Amino acid sequence: MKVFQIGAAGGVGRRLSRLLADRGDQVTGMHRGASQADVVRDAGGAPVIGDLVEDSVDELAAKMAGHDAVVFSAGAHGAGREQTTLIDGEGLEKAADAAARAGVPRFALVSVFPDAARGGEAGGDFEHYMKVKKTADVYLSHTGLDWLIVRPGTLVDDPGDGRVTAGLAIEYGDIPRDDVAAFIDAALHEPALSRVIVEITAGETPVARAVAALARS
Repeated sequence: MKVFQIGAAGGVGRRLSRLLADRGDQVTGMHRGASQADVVRDAGGAPVIGDLVEDSVDELAAKMAGHDAVVFSAGAHGAGREQTTLIDGEGLEKAADAAARAGVPRFALVSVFPDAARGGEAGGDFEHYMKVKKTADVYLSHTGLDWLIVRPGTLVDDPGDGRVTAGLAIEYGDIPRDDVAAFIDAALHEPALSRVIVEITAGETPVARAVAALARS
């Protein structure tokens, strides 16, 4: 499979690149900063410069052409409401439109768990982020793409153990970035897991078994 990653230098993205490359997939990792090229390359991907804000849909489509799937794990990462709107929101819309224009059928989006940081002191910027992410989910779900939306719990850098809890609706919890990447790696290669929103947290079910169970249901 030829996979085009947006956000390839990020915490989930670079872990996913390594897993995809290890299974023999060809990975192209889009990054904005020139200094991120080595991160993408070290994770097994072929780096390509791209900018969700500045690039047009046609420019993004030209980069995606010839791939089988797009994985979108990019984000503004607390850079403010404007950047959140431009990257997490409008950037996702442009990427989805570009995939359709380039004829790339499969599109996986790393979204956010609906209960993230609820009841805390996250503030207005986080509420804006949550609203933008939900709107992005809605946008992707109304496209004709073979889409998959993954909503992980709170991301942590603890080592993953390859076990998750996954379902259409589950209780909130944390999850290592390692295990998010492992789940997307497996889910991306399961054709029956299509046009569905999946919530995942740390759990007791091996990733492959969790993906297979979701595909059967």
